Parts: sequence; structure tokens; C-alpha cells
Amino acid sequence: MALELKQQLKLSQQLIMTPQLQQAIKLLQLSRLELLETIHQELETNPLLEESQEDLPTEQDAELETLTNDEVPFQEVQLAEKIREDFDWEGYLEEYNTSTPVLVESDPNQEWPSFDSRLTESTTLEDHLAWQFRMADFSEEERFIGVNIIGNLNKDGYLDASIEELAEITEVEPERVEAVLQRIQTFDPAGVAARDLRECLLIQAKGLEPADPLVVRIIEDYLHFLETKNYAALVRALKCDTEDVKAAVDVILGLDPRPGSAFNEETVEYISPDIYVFKVDEEWIIVLNEDGMPKLRVSPYYKDALGDGEDLSTDARDYIQTKLRSAAWLIKSIHQRQRTLYKVSQSIVKLQSDFFEKGVAHLKPMVLRDIAEDVGMHESTISRVTASKYMHTPHGIFELKYFFNSSINSVMGEAVASESVKERIRQIVREENQAKPFSDLEIVEILEKENISIARRTVAKYREMLGILPSNKRKKSSWGS
Repeated sequence: MALELKQQLKLSQQLIMTPQLQQAIKLLQLSRLELLETIHQELETNPLLEESQEDLPTEQDAELETLTNDEVPFQEVQLAEKIREDFDWEGYLEEYNTSTPVLVESDPNQEWPSFDSRLTESTTLEDHLAWQFRMADFSEEERFIGVNIIGNLNKDGYLDASIEELAEITEVEPERVEAVLQRIQTFDPAGVAARDLRECLLIQAKGLEPADPLVVRIIEDYLHFLETKNYAALVRALKCDTEDVKAAVDVILGLDPRPGSAFNEETVEYISPDIYVFKVDEEWIIVLNEDGMPKLRVSPYYKDALGDGEDLSTDARDYIQTKLRSAAWLIKSIHQRQRTLYKVSQSIVKLQSDFFEKGVAHLKPMVLRDIAEDVGMHESTISRVTASKYMHTPHGIFELKYFFNSSINSVMGEAVASESVKERIRQIVREENQAKPFSDLEIVEILEKENISIARRTVAKYREMLGILPSNKRKKSSWGS
């Protein structure tokens, strides 16, 4: 087969993502803090980009600056302190040599370091156990085993690896691993390094002073009755006095099922809203959060250098022009981002007016297409704008994605938002009789009476998303026969 070269004329359309367009798209989906970080990085790398100073120096400030110049001589001020010979030293000492605390009024406008910056680093569970392990008397082999045991504990303090796996890692007999594990289980917090809930509670129960055999017996043989709160069956199985069983159960309920949770203090992440929504004179006002947002401008020095035709080399001129275009495009992209964010927020407030007036229960079903059609943009643009953005409303701070939710069919009338249904399920469970909680099917029937058509499995899914237990585990304890 012969190969030959041919020329062919072809007309086609292509979408080319220029670097400027990529930057504009990237800025749209950045959160407020990420945008601030991006701006500061550009300020450091682009000499033509600078922060605009709104408060320009006055003539008086200029004169003061001139007077404080190093070239202006000044005389050193000397303080001469003279003490009279008849000074009352006893009265002075009696008045000032007291333990009365001195109250210093602080300036409310003074900026102090944040509270978080003064906090010390918290001790982790691994550090706490390692400190106790170093203080104990272990051989070199036992220390190697103990390090692997502590390293395989999860955040709740449970051992995630089996004895066989640890024996294989440390290349020792399983009996040696078991012996070291039992010693570590005596460490603080009580119940740490357990392999399951039963062992965790048993470690804590056996360490009580005085130990209660009934508590140990319930944990060893009848823990499943506590899981289902079937206290009547527990009394019949133990064949003990109801009051004794109730006292033992109260002790068990006071034990810690997650001994390592006290060391899992996660860092608090504060949310800074991107949009504030206020109601003024029956009208909703939208304000973008520009606190700390630097106002950018192109450096007039370099701009004048290009315009005045100064004697610049070709490389210098090309460099300045490149940085000039980059700075101008960044400023334009930021302004475009803010305008787009405002228009999308305005559309959300308009389409979800019932939510802002009455609360979460009146949230309407809404998808990206609804906002896209209202503001005349593409759905992908709306998706980028609403990513990682938060809105401050009279009912709390919500992510912009929160306002986009699927619809639930109603028996009659308009569809209902899924978030509104979740809120209603939460309210139903909160107001139910704890002695006889509603099952998922009963919740379906209640919602159907309220013109909400929903399946039982959907109720179960929403209940799990809300962190609500099933009805048999929400039931209040009963000690009847």
C-alpha cells in the first residue's frame, strides 16, 4: 500500500480556553478566603498590580512628614524630677504599697490577637498513651509491640488490627501481643485499646470501685437487651430485683463507649459569609462581603513609563506590557465575579422569597436551570458561582448549594422541597411521644395528611441523613413486666 501526502481544506469550529478565560473561570469557583489568597499572591508576583490607597495624605500630613525627616534637627527633651524635702513618704507608701488590683481600660478599637491564636496544641490520644507507655516498665520487644498497638488505634480508642495481624507485623507469638495489649488496656482513658464495645465496657466495669458483679454479668451476656432497650426482658432473664437491675443499667449507661473521643477536639472552622441578606423597609437588601478585600489598581508609575516613551529596552517594554495585561485582566475578572455573584444571589432571594420570609419549612424546589434561565447564564456558570459560597440570612448561614434541592410530589398542589420535608420529619420526631415514637410508616401517614407524598424508604433515608435513630431505639425506657 503506497503512502502519499495530500493537502485538504477544512473549516471547523473549536473552543479554545485561553489563559485569561481559564483564570476567569477559576476565580468564579473560588471561595472568599481562596480569592484573598490568590490576590495576595498576584500582588507579590506582579509589580504592576498594587493595592489602591483610598485615604490619601493631606497637606498637614505632608508637613508633619517633612518635619519628621532625619535632616531636621531636634533637641532632646530632658525631664528633671525634683522631690521636696518635706515629702510625706509614709503616706505615699501607705497609699501605693497595697494589693489593690489595677484596672486598665482597654481601647475597644484596638485589634487583639484572636482567641484561637492563644490556644495551645491539644494532646492527641496517641501522645497521651505514648507518654504512659514510656513511663511503664517494658522490655525492648514489648515496646516494639506496644508501639504497633498504639499506632493501630482509631480515633475512638478501639484497636483496628487483630492479634494475629499484629503478631505477623511484629514477628512474635500472638500470646506476647495479647499480654502487652492487656497492659495497655489498663492505661488512661479507661476502656482504651478494646477490640469491641463489649470489651470496652467490661474494662471500665471491672475497674470500678467497688466492682458490681451484676454490671459485669449484664455486659457479658445481656448487652443486646440494652441495645433494644428491652428492660423488661432483661429483668426476666436476670431473675433479679427490678431496682437492682435498674441501678446496674444506670452504671452501664454512665460508662464511656468511645474512650478516645475526649482527645478528638477538631479545629473549629469559622465561616465567613460571602453574601449578607437584610430586610430594610419591606425590601430585601443584598450586600457582598468585601471586608478585607483589597482594592486593586494598575501601578501608575509603570503605566506612565510606557506612555511617556521612556528609553526602555525591548525586553523591559515587553515585560511591562505582559504584566500590564495580566493585572488589567485580573481586576476585570474580579469585578465580573462580584457582579455575577450578586446577580445569582439576587435571583436566589427572588425565587426563594418564602424561605427568607418564613423559614426552612417554606423552601421551594429549585435547580440550577431555574437560576440560569433567570439571570441568562449557563448552568455550569451557576454551579461554579455557588460552589463554596455562603449566605447570611435571617434564619442562619447557609451554603448557596443548600437552596438547590430536589422536589417531593404532593398529593394536591405544588411540589415540596426535599429540605422542607427533612425539616418537617425532624419536627415530627421532636414532638413525638417518647414512650411510643412514630415508625417510618406512621411518619409517611402524617406527611400524607399534610399533602406530602413520600415513600417509607425515603423517610428512612432522610431520617438517617438527619442522624435520627429508628423508632425502637428512640423509645423511652420501660421497666414494666
